[in-house]
Amino acid sequence: MNLSSDQQILWQHGFFKLNGTMVTTWAMMAAMSLSAKLITRRLVSAGEVSRGQAALEIIVTGLEKQIADVGLREPAKYLPFLGTLFLFVALSSLLTVVPGFAPPTGSLSTTAALALCVFMAVPYFGVREQSLWGYLKTYAAPTVIMLPFNIISELSRTLALAVRLFGNMMSGVMIIGILLTITPYLFPILMTALGLLTGMVQAYIFSILAAVYIAAATSVSQKGTPHG
Repeated sequence: MNLSSDQQILWQHGFFKLNGTMVTTWAMMAAMSLSAKLITRRLVSAGEVSRGQAALEIIVTGLEKQIADVGLREPAKYLPFLGTLFLFVALSSLLTVVPGFAPPTGSLSTTAALALCVFMAVPYFGVREQSLWGYLKTYAAPTVIMLPFNIISELSRTLALAVRLFGNMMSGVMIIGILLTITPYLFPILMTALGLLTGMVQAYIFSILAAVYIAAATSVSQKGTPHG
């Protein structure tokens, strides 16, 4: 039984391998991009709006409020990145109800890539808000002695993000796989429902943590507190 989509080798030529994680990840990205294009193709800025647009505006407004509550000013600047993170993790969880689907978030390579995106986004937004020199100075605040500790903190929290998401998502897949072997009917259905709830919570936590890290990088110059 393959618990991780990394183990599903679909094509191989010498050193190059095409596994299930790559296929499902790119398929999900294509589906998300196409859905975004279809959903937003008839938006209007004035006059009567459709129910679909009203529902979309409610969702976007809610996401922006969550980002603002974390402490990020102008949440619209961070919505594309944080919203995409949330939707990708959430969609991975929702698709677990499809028989035979192995969520890419159940693979350490995918969760590491998501955490790496956050790792790169933090200095990106930090530099945009404070300039390169202003952001780099935060690593030596309040004293240069803190420089190695701030660097270690930056690296360790990225690793923690990846391991946390991988552990929570993989544990659900593993439990369902074991229960499918023991009792192939009732318990897997209940665990799948619980897995959906857990996956949505993990999507929310992952996105909020990313927002918190970005908020720390962009607001340090105003608060005068050390980086991280």
